[in-house]
Amino acid sequence: MSETALSKKVVFTALAGNIFVAVIKFVAAAVTGSSAMVSEAMHSLVDTGNEGLLLYGYVRASRHPDRTHPLGYGREIYFWSFIVAVLLFTLGAGASIYEGVTAILNPHPITNVSVNYIVLALSALFEGSSWMVGVRRFGKYKGRRSYWQAVRESKDPPAYMVVFEDSAALIGIAIAALGNFLSVHLNMPLLDGVASILIGIVLATIAILLAHKTKELLIGEPASDEITSSIMALARSEPSVDGANNIFAIHLSRDQILVALSLEFADELRTPQIEAAVVRLEKRIREKHPQVIALFIKPQTRRSFEQMLAQRRNGSADTA
Repeated sequence: MSETALSKKVVFTALAGNIFVAVIKFVAAAVTGSSAMVSEAMHSLVDTGNEGLLLYGYVRASRHPDRTHPLGYGREIYFWSFIVAVLLFTLGAGASIYEGVTAILNPHPITNVSVNYIVLALSALFEGSSWMVGVRRFGKYKGRRSYWQAVRESKDPPAYMVVFEDSAALIGIAIAALGNFLSVHLNMPLLDGVASILIGIVLATIAILLAHKTKELLIGEPASDEITSSIMALARSEPSVDGANNIFAIHLSRDQILVALSLEFADELRTPQIEAAVVRLEKRIREKHPQVIALFIKPQTRRSFEQMLAQRRNGSADTA
């Protein structure tokens, strides 16, 4: 199964769980009148919509290049991931905080609190199952890196977004349960509203982290040092190349990379020979790194390259 297919499986698992959880939470909120349960229900509803948008993003990103988008549609997955982060902040966090403030201003006791406990337990079971699938999948990707480092270096937002959302859901369930318990046993209904606000703060924090990461991907993140070093090594090993000046490699999606190389070719080579060398090198790079969907090679002497860098530095200094 491909990496994209595995990521889709994680999203589908989360989607199925959130649909069921959202329904039972709304029912429980209607029966008990709990503000925290309303927030949790809204959270699950937003998560359900988010998973749908991520799957839609996968579909859009898989389209082939055309006349209007010659480099393809790979970045659509980044766009829809950013939209998910925005919705999590505005709808998920915003609705939870609003519900909490309303409950504090107009507190009312929770009825049939045992219904909430049962629903929260079931929610924890389903969210926990989805969380385990996501963590197991992301754990294989991260290898020996820390989870945070793996997130920072990941170019596949849905793979870690589901883990973040499910983690927020489990934290929210714990907060809702505690808020319900304290509200009933201390006879302080406003604590239910406080729990709702805390759930909103958790969602807002997660949303800001996800928005920051997906913004970086939208702007354009470079390929890993491992990939760029490998491509430079291939370029230097080409007999017709006297030197590799620089490489520019940027992700268009998780498995799509655009590469530009500045290479110095042997002085005695004529145009047909340089063209043949470029074809050979491109073939070798694509064989080793099939995710390179676009490769641009600029014949350039080392002296010319250094002059270009100097002009850029002088231009930056003049602008400053």
